[in-house]
Amino acid sequence: MAVEFKYEVVERIAVLSESSKGWTKELNLISWNDREPKYDIREWSPDGSKMGKGITLSNEEVTQLKKALETRSDI
Repeated sequence: MAVEFKYEVVERIAVLSESSKGWTKELNLISWNDREPKYDIREWSPDGSKMGKGITLSNEEVTQLKKALETRSDI
């Protein structure tokens, strides 16, 4: 039985990588079922309609990742 849920991407922060098929791995702030938004790294289809498995990050992990992304010159 499929469980329905809704989500809202509150803030798109960064594309971390892109596959040859157009899927991107992104860091975003997402609210699931109107709950408090959480930072999430997840793969998204080229049109954004499908999502792959993801992980939720703590605020400390996000701070470290944002610092690392700021130091990259190719972003």
